[in-house]
Amino acid sequence: MTDQPLAGRTVIDLTTALAGPYATLLLAGLGATVIKVENPATGGDSSRNNAPYVGRDGLNLARRHDDDLSVSMLLRGRNKLSVTLDLKNPRSRAVFTDLVRDADVLVENYSPGVTDRLGISYERVREINPRLVYTSISGFGAQGGPGSGKAMDSIIQALSGVMMTAGEPDEGPVRFGLPIGDLLAPLFAVVGTVSALLQAEHTGEGQHVDVSMLGALTSLVACEPFDAFDAVGLPQRTGSMVPRLAPFGILPAADGHLALCAPTDAFAHGVLRAIGRPELAEDDRYRTRDQRVRAADELHALIREWCRVRPLAEILAAFTAEGVPAAEVREPREAVRDPLVLAREEVVPLRHPRHGAVADLAGTGVPIRFSAARVALDRPAPALGEHNEHVYRELLGYTEQQLADLAAEAVI
Repeated sequence: MTDQPLAGRTVIDLTTALAGPYATLLLAGLGATVIKVENPATGGDSSRNNAPYVGRDGLNLARRHDDDLSVSMLLRGRNKLSVTLDLKNPRSRAVFTDLVRDADVLVENYSPGVTDRLGISYERVREINPRLVYTSISGFGAQGGPGSGKAMDSIIQALSGVMMTAGEPDEGPVRFGLPIGDLLAPLFAVVGTVSALLQAEHTGEGQHVDVSMLGALTSLVACEPFDAFDAVGLPQRTGSMVPRLAPFGILPAADGHLALCAPTDAFAHGVLRAIGRPELAEDDRYRTRDQRVRAADELHALIREWCRVRPLAEILAAFTAEGVPAAEVREPREAVRDPLVLAREEVVPLRHPRHGAVADLAGTGVPIRFSAARVALDRPAPALGEHNEHVYRELLGYTEQQLADLAAEAVI
C-alpha cells in the first residue's frame, strides 16, 4: 500500500464548532497534516466546552478534572496538531504569515467580514502564498446572508425546506435529528478542496473554495422534485410511508420497527407472497406500480396489520426469503457498533489521549476505502496548544526566546 492520499499536504485549520472541524477531520484522516489554530484568550475551539466530558472517571455531564476532554473535541480533534494564536493580536500577523507561507490549504468558517477585519482574508493570504487553496464554510456563502450572516444548523434546516419534507402532512415542521446542515457542507468543502488542489498542480495557482450550508442542504432538497410532486397532487410530506413508491416506508412489528422498500413490481409481488397473499400480485389494485400508488393506503394497511403482530426476526426472514429489501430500525448506539462498519473502520473507538478507552465511545471514521492507500483517525485529540513547541520551534524555526516573547504578550 502507498501512503495516505493527502500525505505531505499541510492544512491550516481556523475552524471551530462542527461544520469546519468535520471538514478538517476528514482531511486529517486522508493524511494531511492539520494544524489547528485556536484562540488562547477564549479557551480554544468552542466544542472544547460541550458536555459531556470524558476523563479518568469515565463519562460525566460536567468537567471534573483539568484533563477532562469534551466528547465533541475527543471526536473532532483527532489526528490534528493544536497551536494557540490570538488572531486579534496585531503581533499574530507575522506568525500567521509564517504558518500559511508553505501550507497547501487553509480552512475557515468565520462569519462573512471577519477574515477582512482580522487581516486574513483570501486576498491577503493569496499575496503570501498564491498556490494555497483557501476554503470557506459559512451559513450563506462568502457574500453573507440574512441578518448577521451567522447560521446554526436548525436555521439552515428551516430555510432549506428539509423540515417540511418529513413528518405527517397535518403536523408542524420536523427537525432532522442529525445536524445535517452542519455535516453536509463540510463534505462538499472537502470535495472542493481536493479538486482545487488537483487544479493547482496544473496551474500553479490556488483559489477560493466557497461552500454555504444553506446551498449545500438546499441542493439536496432539490435532488427530489418536491415541487413537481406538489404540482401533480402527490403529497410532499407523507410521514412514515411513501405512497408514490408503495409499498415503501416504516412499519411497526411486535417488538420494534422495520424499513420496507419495495417500489418495483418484483419487490412488491415478493411482499405479497411473504405475507401469504400471493394472489394479490395479479389483482388490478396491486399488479403495477401506478395501480399500487393509487391503492397505497389500502396496501400499506394490509402489510401493516400482518407485521404488527409478528416479531421482527420472523418478518425480516419472510421478506428476505422473497428477495425484498427490508431492515430493522436500529437505535444509534446499536448502529454505530455494527461489526461491518467497525471492521471497515467507518466507525472507530474513541480514546482519551491520557487515560485511553475509559468509556465505551464510538466516533466517525473515514468512510472511504482505498485499494492502494491508507486512511485513519488513529491519533487522539490534542490538548489546547499541545503542539506549540513542535509547530513553532521545529517546523517554523522560532527560537525559545521568540516563543517566550509571544507567550508573554498573549499572542500564543
